Amino acid sequence: MNLFELKAEIPPASAEAAADLLLEHAPATANWSLLEDAIARRAWLVGIFKTPRECRAHWAALRPRLPAKPLARAAIRALGNRDWRDSYKTHFKPWTFGRLHWIPVWQREKFEHALPKNHAIIWLDPGLAFGTGNHETTRLCVERLVSLPPGAFGPRARVIDAGCGSGILALSAAKLGHTDVAGFDNDPGAVRVSNENAALNHLAGRVHFFTAGLAEGLARRKAEIILANIQADVLMRHARELLGAVAPRGVLILSGILAAENARVRKVFSRLARDGGAKWKIESRVMGEWSDIQMRAP
Repeated sequence: MNLFELKAEIPPASAEAAADLLLEHAPATANWSLLEDAIARRAWLVGIFKTPRECRAHWAALRPRLPAKPLARAAIRALGNRDWRDSYKTHFKPWTFGRLHWIPVWQREKFEHALPKNHAIIWLDPGLAFGTGNHETTRLCVERLVSLPPGAFGPRARVIDAGCGSGILALSAAKLGHTDVAGFDNDPGAVRVSNENAALNHLAGRVHFFTAGLAEGLARRKAEIILANIQADVLMRHARELLGAVAPRGVLILSGILAAENARVRKVFSRLARDGGAKWKIESRVMGEWSDIQMRAP
């Protein structure tokens, strides 16, 4: 039996809000996924259904809820039984920063070559429903992580990936040599995919992934490096918990922030840091329409 794919391109700036919409209305939106290609600066909503009629009906229900209008008319095509689960793979491109290389696992044979000394590959299969890692928000976090001075936090630096998605940030930290790494997400499916990606990289058991929301996941935890690639309103809502989990002289790396939102997010975190009586160092960067914030604790 053939299945059918409906694919609609959406503005990349609306991708995060579209992803939240899919999560908010799960399981009604279980057949939908979000695909992103930050290199090409494009994003798509993709639905898999049994008939073209179902495609059109589900699209008619979803489209009015979208945060922005699609860029073009949605296209429907038949998928073979073998390839429908792999439709997301065409949007996951290999990329490199510093000494880390993020490669789709289905391209393993192409990239099994000698690496420069101290370089490492992170093999990834993000799955149909999870980010590929090509998005600017992920890249901003990874670049911050890779750029941290080696040994700056001692031999036993703790790392927490808050909102781990497919586990890219936590696994990258482990590949950089950090040995005390944890990641959590409020979606059990994300935790499952993270554990699968850990196994792909021979890191099973070395990175602890668990299911939790931000408040629960950070409760009674401290880390020298905390990464949170989450949308701006959630970051601001949990600013106190995020700042409170940073160990002395540690670093908090925030992303998932539109460039236009950066000043507002920075103001919230700066105010709370000042209220705590400590002087934090804070800086930001912009990549395309997105930005990050890095805060260093005293």
